[in-house]
Amino acid sequence: MERYNDKLKSCTLCPRKCGADRLAGKSGFCHAGAKARIARAALHMWEEPPVSGKNGSGTVFFSGCNLQCCFCQNYEISEFCKGFELTSEELADTFLMLQDKGAHNINLVTAAPYVPVILEALDIAGDRLTIPIVYNSGGYESLETLEMLRGKVDIFLPDLKYYSPQLSAEYSGAADYFDKASRALIKMWELAGPPVFDENGMLRRGVIVRHLVLPNCRHDSAKLVGWLADSFTPQEILVSLMSQYVPMHKAMDIKALSRRTSTFEYNYICNMVSACGFDGYFQQRGSAEEKYVPEFYDKKYY
Repeated sequence: MERYNDKLKSCTLCPRKCGADRLAGKSGFCHAGAKARIARAALHMWEEPPVSGKNGSGTVFFSGCNLQCCFCQNYEISEFCKGFELTSEELADTFLMLQDKGAHNINLVTAAPYVPVILEALDIAGDRLTIPIVYNSGGYESLETLEMLRGKVDIFLPDLKYYSPQLSAEYSGAADYFDKASRALIKMWELAGPPVFDENGMLRRGVIVRHLVLPNCRHDSAKLVGWLADSFTPQEILVSLMSQYVPMHKAMDIKALSRRTSTFEYNYICNMVSACGFDGYFQQRGSAEEKYVPEFYDKKYY
């Protein structure tokens, strides 16, 4: 772990660049400490089809987040940091355990604060870990941290949440979200390249851009789709348009977010994505249910 200590001594792993000395027990905006903290490690069936497949994605949910979205479905872990700590060795064992269970990949959810620990765990697992690594992100990423993942991550699964700095400031506390996330997405594509599938249709490399259509935000969503069309060809990325929004957490107290996304709003953006020629995935409207939020744990359970 020593070779990554400089990254934790004065943390600048995300665009907030808090400078927290995590080795001294301090934490910044994301609440992360020096060790990995996770709240769940299990086979997950609810990712995009070429990620979950038949067996499931070996998903590791990390605690803490650099965005704190007011509507976060995983607020138990993103804001309140429910979870348990693991050493790098234990994290490596967790990856290998998921592989032994038949996972198609190792899916690192909200992993930015823990990249140094993850790299150490991947080094420990070494050649024993043979399945793709997925970096599942809110999109608010540092280019320098993404560069650390070169040759380690095969698939990037970032959100692209907002175009408007007003919306991103109000809903996620990050007025610079689009500036940072758009640059990060281009970097992710540089690292992973266009989609590559195996003989069973499972994604081996590439980028899937996710966008959650929020209520009363279809015009902002349309600007994001336009930016994607200007920045990438349909062959370069996949687009996943999500309809799973359910008013939860602090969103219940915000009038514009206090209802579900309408079918009209969702279909409006679906039609735009299709018109731009992007391949990808459209969620069933029935996915907008609280029952799809996974169970999280504050003690190691496996």
